[in-house]
Amino acid sequence: MRRELIAGNWKMYKTQKETKAFFDNNLALFSQNDKDVVFFVPFTDLNQAVQSVEKSNIEIGAQNVHFENEGAYTGEISCEMLKETGAKYVLIGHSERRKYFGETDQMVNKKLKAVLNAGLCPIICVGEQLSARQSGEYLEVIKNQVFNAVEGVALDERTAIAYEPVWAIGTGKNASSMQAEEVCSFVRGLISEISKEASEKIRILYGGSVNPNNIKDIMKMKNIDGVLVGGASLKPDFVKIVQYDKQ
Repeated sequence: MRRELIAGNWKMYKTQKETKAFFDNNLALFSQNDKDVVFFVPFTDLNQAVQSVEKSNIEIGAQNVHFENEGAYTGEISCEMLKETGAKYVLIGHSERRKYFGETDQMVNKKLKAVLNAGLCPIICVGEQLSARQSGEYLEVIKNQVFNAVEGVALDERTAIAYEPVWAIGTGKNASSMQAEEVCSFVRGLISEISKEASEKIRILYGGSVNPNNIKDIMKMKNIDGVLVGGASLKPDFVKIVQYDKQ
């Protein structure tokens, strides 16, 4: 059985002071679970977040990373720098990185190799634009993103893939549980073409306006092993998503 993974992406929110207050006030609630729970915080919050959760079963991740170990890459952060903070997870290829910062499938592939080589746990983000959904080409888009991302990579259970339809991120719209399952099942099938063993171990998440009202239906799906949550993870009510099975 794959262990459920509930992840929160804080994006560009919360200072170190706000991060400390969040965990000081809510850590005990989030720790009462039998799942892997990860908060992806801004770079400047990593040390504070790691210190705040060190005596719990909560993990901390970074929202981005560079694929080189070091060099003249102003403003970038390497895997070794992340490891030194105590972060264990890294988001790769989030749609906002692709849209606003020109991140390509090839860059995602390089980052994936660097993250795995460093012993960190990557979550690869894939997802289609509304136009691809409406035209019926969304599975082809997902196929290209997945195969390009994992090319030449020996996948293992550290890797997760998050399906986030771009049209559902921060819009209040969300894919139905069946729509999410269709793509997540498709992704598992793609990985199976590379490695049957890997496809059974890799966790596949859904992300896109996940909330306490739809989380139970999403988590009933056979090929969905968890969720990647955006704005809702900034609030204490995120615990209702983490503990959806106890509500």
